[in-house]
Amino acid sequence: MANWKLIGGIAGGLIVVGAIGNAVNGDGTNTAAPTPSYATTASATPTPAVADDKPDKVEAETKTVPQFVGMGLQSAQDTAQAAGFYGLKSHDSLGRARHQILDRDWKVCSQNVRANSSASTDKVLDFGAVKLEETCPAHDETAPSAASGTMPSFTGKSVAAARDALAPGTSLTVEDTSGQDRFILIESNWKVCSQEPAAGTKVTGQPVTLNAVKFEEECV
Repeated sequence: MANWKLIGGIAGGLIVVGAIGNAVNGDGTNTAAPTPSYATTASATPTPAVADDKPDKVEAETKTVPQFVGMGLQSAQDTAQAAGFYGLKSHDSLGRARHQILDRDWKVCSQNVRANSSASTDKVLDFGAVKLEETCPAHDETAPSAASGTMPSFTGKSVAAARDALAPGTSLTVEDTSGQDRFILIESNWKVCSQEPAAGTKVTGQPVTLNAVKFEEECV
């Protein structure tokens, strides 16, 4: 009996070979129709230029400095900007190195440029401030500094101000001198009662120890 599966496979193979032969000349050259190529033409439309929306630099002017003392810190800042002064900063008038995070909770005690005087609008205005419930000092408290090479007196100063006065690498230990062994979290809320080394000691990178209580408490 004839194997029809085998015969069918051979016949199919011959058909394929015949088709290939028709597509190729005797010299091996492919005579199949070439695939058409499509040329891509670049758009002649130019890319629009991007406009520079940055305003020209505002030239400094000479203007009258308002009276800021007695204002809330936020109101003082708004008034300064309305008058053309945009370089603004503030500091803690009590020298406790507190940051004025919520300006509406602070009031202005001092300003670095005298009220009603003339100043260039590129002058930076610095406001000394205290919390609303606090009393302004007669003069801004100066922060301690170890720049002279001797240990400053930290007594009565905030732990935060003392830390700022020391070199960043100083080994500093702060202890609660009340005996309650409390954790000193917000250093600007604690005042120094005593220190080691003593004020006037030459600064040689030695460790520093501060004994402190909260500002509303008495040193013991």
